[in-house]
Amino acid sequence: MEASVINESEFNRFGLISIILLVVGCVGGVAVGLGAIKYTGTLILCVVPTMTTLSLLLAVTPMKWIWRSAILSVTIDFILIIYFVFIEK
Repeated sequence: MEASVINESEFNRFGLISIILLVVGCVGGVAVGLGAIKYTGTLILCVVPTMTTLSLLLAVTPMKWIWRSAILSVTIDFILIIYFVFIEK
């Protein structure tokens, strides 16, 4: 099942790259805008995975690496968004 998804990802690479670029960039920007910019640690926690994903997109690495990096980046960004919206006011 996973191999099939990765093969389809490689076939649809350029469409998926534009979607991943949009989602990762926007979610990372929202996380920074909501408060990650206030603290150095949260800014680093947000920026490093986001820039890693964007660098992998530019380097045209295998989609397996891009998916893993994008999922990690979006997960961290959503955790930070939830933290800054609900916990820190």
